[in-house]
Amino acid sequence: MLFLHSLGRWAVLGGLVYGIIRAYRGWLGNQPFTSLDNTVRHSVATVAHVQLMLGYALYFVTPLLQTFHLRDTEHDPGTLFFGFQHVVVMTVAVVVLTIGSARAKRQPSSAAQFRTMALWFTAALLLIFLAIPWPFSPLPNRPYFRFPF
Repeated sequence: MLFLHSLGRWAVLGGLVYGIIRAYRGWLGNQPFTSLDNTVRHSVATVAHVQLMLGYALYFVTPLLQTFHLRDTEHDPGTLFFGFQHVVVMTVAVVVLTIGSARAKRQPSSAAQFRTMALWFTAALLLIFLAIPWPFSPLPNRPYFRFPF
């Protein structure tokens, strides 16, 4: 499951970046919102939801959760990050992404659909960037891929 979650991060990031590029190009280029754009919008949200569910599954089976107490986090920033910050910020990011996807779907014009998708997806991407345990992060870090072996 950890490997799938590690791999899923790239699917979410790639999908979001692709969706954002299509959204800004469509918005700024005054293009029609096509069925491909709608599929991208929906697919990115779906992949993000699957990733969030994998993350929740990991969160609730990890030994960290059984011993997590907020008062203990001052001595171990990794406990605070994975026990609280990562899961909360990622949940908020997927909620932002979901709201943006739903609002874009209901907009009356192509320009409004692209604008809504561009702004909400960009906000979700920024939140996700903040909460990923990057290998170069001063916060707790992890490699780019976690292999099961």
